[in-house]
Amino acid sequence: MNRAIRYMLGVLLLHAGGSVADTDWQVWTVTETRHVLRSESPGDGHAVRIAGARNEWVSFQILMRSDSPVGGVRVAADDLRGPDGAVLPVSGARLYRQHQLHLDVGTYRNETFQPDGYPDPLIPFRHPVTGEALGPARFAAVPFDLAADETHGFWIDLYVPAAAVAGNYRGVYRVTAEGGRVVDIPLTLTVWDFTLPRTPTLVTAFGSPAQRMRSYYRERARAGTEAEPTDWQAVEVQCAQLLSEHRINATPPAEMLRPLAQDGGSFRIPSEQVRALQEFVDRYHVNAVQVPHPSSVIDDPQGQRERLCAWLAAFDHAAKGLDRPHVVFYTYLKDEPNTEEDYRYVQTWGRAIREAESVVQVLVVEQTWTERGKGGADSAWGDLYGAVDIWCPLFSLHRPDSAAKRRALGETIWTYTALCQGAPTPWWHIDYPLLNYRVPAWMAWRDGIEGLLYWGGMSHWRQTDDPWVRAPIYIGRGALQQGRKDILFNGEGSLVYPARVVGYDGVVPTLRLKALRDAIEDYEYLAILDRLGRSVQAGRIVRRLTESWFQWDEDPAAYGTARAELAALIVKGNASGQ
Repeated sequence: MNRAIRYMLGVLLLHAGGSVADTDWQVWTVTETRHVLRSESPGDGHAVRIAGARNEWVSFQILMRSDSPVGGVRVAADDLRGPDGAVLPVSGARLYRQHQLHLDVGTYRNETFQPDGYPDPLIPFRHPVTGEALGPARFAAVPFDLAADETHGFWIDLYVPAAAVAGNYRGVYRVTAEGGRVVDIPLTLTVWDFTLPRTPTLVTAFGSPAQRMRSYYRERARAGTEAEPTDWQAVEVQCAQLLSEHRINATPPAEMLRPLAQDGGSFRIPSEQVRALQEFVDRYHVNAVQVPHPSSVIDDPQGQRERLCAWLAAFDHAAKGLDRPHVVFYTYLKDEPNTEEDYRYVQTWGRAIREAESVVQVLVVEQTWTERGKGGADSAWGDLYGAVDIWCPLFSLHRPDSAAKRRALGETIWTYTALCQGAPTPWWHIDYPLLNYRVPAWMAWRDGIEGLLYWGGMSHWRQTDDPWVRAPIYIGRGALQQGRKDILFNGEGSLVYPARVVGYDGVVPTLRLKALRDAIEDYEYLAILDRLGRSVQAGRIVRRLTESWFQWDEDPAAYGTARAELAALIVKGNASGQ
């Protein structure tokens, strides 16, 4: 079939609502939590069946590959129509094109790494806040020109409103290109008959992308490389909304949590700041707030005990005025204490803060057990017991038996990952399976872990000249001093990318952030079952997938199956009145 005839046939079929499946242009879909790399061969089938609860985001990928170049690729959609005329409007969908980064060097210790084009940042079709079309920019989502013999894709997010009627909704996504090419993708979305809470149960502390961006752009401005954003308030709003939509805590402006010294030695957070904090918490569905370290006003926690108690009392009063009992107030006391001096610091400050019996909890990034050399038989360091409210060990340093003892005493366990430390766990890097970002939530619920922490404000881009050309990396100071630039970590500290190149100042999400959002939603299913008194049944499903932080089912499809089982248990539990 020559090009002219194929074009005319395509036009006729397009207007008729049909599809063209050229022998050299293949379109398929993926609903599992996995990357589809540039070299990957075409998959089978393009019909989509997905499911989710109300107030949940569900997603799928549209992939394409061709033997010859295909220009002007676009994706469009219609409303989804469901039971008794119910409609899920297309305005509730977010469409993105996946931008690929070619990785030549794998993350340190990634023995399965293969050089390839890895999708990571997501280019939105429209502005994420205003919904308006984006103007001319260096990168645009559509139209997209597909190169020959390369696999590229789109990410589709669908939001299920809290008021949606349960049942099956159907619609069509349409992929078109020059030459009259068109492929219709039939979509069935099943809305389960339960609703996720507006505020997530799993606590997150990932920092502020906007705050880290300030220093990033200031450095670039000083170097004459790039100007700072002109409207930082708009950047902060966009970043907070993005985090909230991914069920991750946004960071309130620092001035909302700044106690003011009063006559007589007391401290007070003004009522207008508390009201502003309340508005922020409600708008972005925040469940935890980091307060400043008390060392900003106190030098000696033991010698200035009265002043420390007065400073903490300001937060107690603010928490009462906030009237949001679910919000955790905590101070990040010390990051990875690894010396005797660090241990003395935590012991002194942590015990002094805890003795004040304030609403402010002490978070320390440390495991619940004492390593040899950290208070062991050959050390005089002692331990941190009595100085910590929230323990936050690395994935690889979490011990369920030790953590359970701390939880029995009323203490809380969070966890985090950084670099590739210890035995293999679900490490968070671009070149590891996307499932690694989803699995930890299942592991956390199994072990009674209530929070996830991550460093870098999600926007560590400093060690890469242009993160849209070369993936953002992290190289430790020691490796740099040794000239070992091969000891790098792809995507470490970065879960978002600067959005200026796509048409606005702010950030864009990544596939990895989407997987994390799905993980937090999975955790919510488990939390709902716990509240319904069905944790035993939920636990059986979880343990089928994750035996420990070092062993888990690596088949992404298994988690979709398990999630459907959890949903069925929730629906059954609600129906029985539990």
